[in-house]
Amino acid sequence: MPSESILAHKKEVVKELSAKVKEAQSIVLADYRGLTVEQDTELRNALRKAGVEYRVVKNTLTKFALKENGIEGVDEHLNGPTSIAMCSTDPVAPAKVLAEYAKKFDKLELKVGVVDGKVIDVDGIKQLAELPSREVLIAKVLGGFNAPISGFVNVLNGNLRGLAIVLNAIAEKKQSA
Repeated sequence: MPSESILAHKKEVVKELSAKVKEAQSIVLADYRGLTVEQDTELRNALRKAGVEYRVVKNTLTKFALKENGIEGVDEHLNGPTSIAMCSTDPVAPAKVLAEYAKKFDKLELKVGVVDGKVIDVDGIKQLAELPSREVLIAKVLGGFNAPISGFVNVLNGNLRGLAIVLNAIAEKKQSA
């Protein structure tokens, strides 16, 4: 039986992790076994730059934190060394970075993901990683809004241009006459 201080510490870790899971738009679990220190440092730096929190937490504590948030179906993936990557601002970021590094480092193995409370498999993580980033999607939407306005301005300018050419031709004709 663990001592009271160890038990209190574990409860605090579960409480903290549960709060982060609740805030997270997406979560990806991965097996990091076999990564060198340099590879792990490179991965952590890339995740940090993308705004992703990356931690290694005991599987039992992760199970409790996920269950507190109503996330079921992940238990069978929580065996062996497991890292958890979470992001509360960009649902694509954890999948994008981890999928990229899973290709780069053969030892990094994706296990399972959670997006908006729904469990996704490795193929789902890879599909999520192929989506454009939030900024690119926003730019595309704004570009779509801007295209009709640009077309309208061109039509108006075309009419004004045509009117100016006609008026110029009439003026030249009157001058020559």
